[in-house]
Amino acid sequence: MTTVPTSGPASRTVGDRHRLRNILLTLLTYLLALAFLFPLIWMIMAAFKTEAQAFATPPVFFFTPIWDNFQRALPSYLPALTNSLVAAVGSTLLAFVLGLPAAFALAVYPTRRAQGVLTWMLSTKFMPAVGVIVPLFLLFRNLGLLDTRLGLILMYTTMNLPLVVWMMHSYMSEIPFAIYEAAKVDGASVAQEFFGIALPLSMPGIAATALLALIFAWNEVFFALNLTSADAAPLSVFIGEFKTSQGLFWAQLSAAATLVVLPVLIFGWIAQRQLVRGLSFGAVK
Repeated sequence: MTTVPTSGPASRTVGDRHRLRNILLTLLTYLLALAFLFPLIWMIMAAFKTEAQAFATPPVFFFTPIWDNFQRALPSYLPALTNSLVAAVGSTLLAFVLGLPAAFALAVYPTRRAQGVLTWMLSTKFMPAVGVIVPLFLLFRNLGLLDTRLGLILMYTTMNLPLVVWMMHSYMSEIPFAIYEAAKVDGASVAQEFFGIALPLSMPGIAATALLALIFAWNEVFFALNLTSADAAPLSVFIGEFKTSQGLFWAQLSAAATLVVLPVLIFGWIAQRQLVRGLSFGAVK
């Protein structure tokens, strides 16, 4: 009786190939991560340089860090941070208050026009912002919403509402309909189905969608520049203060940009597990 060898030159060759492939994939992953992170690292380095060092050619890699740029940025940073937090968090909460019932109705009780409604909501994202800024500006002026936090909240809510409805519709559609049928047999109302079944089972999706809505509202620039000036100016407008008639102060601008992205980076790092879980929710049935 002949036996098949389980080890030998051939098996070692296959094992070596697998190890080599894993090493190459790991190196490629680190290179891609470095490529994505390099602009952020360079920005943080420039924030601790003098203006001369930030403009130096060739670039200065070894220098004595200074805090002067952050000290110049902080006085204007805190009011803008408050405006950004109020606008981003307020618009996200309002978008969920309006979007969650809509997503539930479209996913669990769809009508013939449900897909058309979803398509129409998504189509509103295709319109360029510059095409609607004039009527929006006139509307905000007539309603007294220019340069107000309430105006930013309403603007960001309309911007993120299609995202919330589409993503939550996708998550809620993955919940087995048999659970709702069993709840109906037990006498559950539509409100009990929504609060007792749909919301708890969609929590990973809610966390992921909320984080994305927060990031989009935090990073929005165009509407903030055109609909605010001083009182409600968020961080995206605050960065523009460092471009003056005297020139562009790269070190101060880098310090301001570092302060702007820092809250989102910290929050994203804390919520990364929920984000990954939410984005993969329903991907594998």
